[in-house]
Amino acid sequence: MAEQDWLAGQFEQSRPHLQAVAYSMLGTVSEAQDAVQEAWLRLDRSDPGGIGDLRGWLTTVVGRISLDMLRARKARRENYPGSWLPEPLVKDSADDGPEHQAVLADSIGLALLVVLDTLSPAERLSFVLHDVFAVPFDDIAQIMDRTPESARQLASRARRRVQAAPQPDRDITRQRRVVDAFLAAAQGGDFEALLQVLDPDVVFRMDLGPVSPLAHPPLAGAGPVARQILATAPRFAHLAQPVLVNGQAGALFGTRDEPIAVIGFTIVGGRIAALNLIADQDKLRHLTIQP
Repeated sequence: MAEQDWLAGQFEQSRPHLQAVAYSMLGTVSEAQDAVQEAWLRLDRSDPGGIGDLRGWLTTVVGRISLDMLRARKARRENYPGSWLPEPLVKDSADDGPEHQAVLADSIGLALLVVLDTLSPAERLSFVLHDVFAVPFDDIAQIMDRTPESARQLASRARRRVQAAPQPDRDITRQRRVVDAFLAAAQGGDFEALLQVLDPDVVFRMDLGPVSPLAHPPLAGAGPVARQILATAPRFAHLAQPVLVNGQAGALFGTRDEPIAVIGFTIVGGRIAALNLIADQDKLRHLTIQP
């Protein structure tokens, strides 16, 4: 019993790290929790005496579980309407002080998660475990039954995709000014003001859920995006409250107890390069649990 208690204690110490690994792989809080719980069940059935580095062992187990879940989900999402977006991590944004800069530095942003979702499961695993969590390629190769060189090549391909995507501004205060200007223009129905804060090649993705009749492919271009926003935003913009969405300036429409939608912004060079709107209520359910 003492050994089991010790093992449980060690697992709980690693839980935040394991949750971060699984979320980075899967992009959903609920699936990440399931992956971490499955890792505990596998640990409970294992001989801890044969495990040298428990944290490393658990990381690779969570990676393997997440890889299997990701492969199964890819097959199910072939007919998903509109855009599939991650479950957002939302933190209250009462101010933009140094502690928020730290949150930003430690977070996997929505923009990165959207890019990761375009990768193959094997590419995503290799990149996330190596580039984000510093897992050696030898360990990653064992998860996929490949050679370390193959894992290295997968991570390299993924890295090129990530680096080719727009790189968000890092200053949260600057981000917040742009978001505030966007919300003011949306609430006021000011088309020209919207064009001032939108990048000419801005992309607007909306995840309204798997059965919404309003779902449609992403919109591109400042003009079409501004017109789409003004078609609905003036009725809802006053409900927006500033929050951090995956460590970057965003907005929560409604409240944590009754969320309507969450929008994350990718701000590049002081303008909005991408908007990611999550209104699927299943993906907002976890927001009712205060962090």
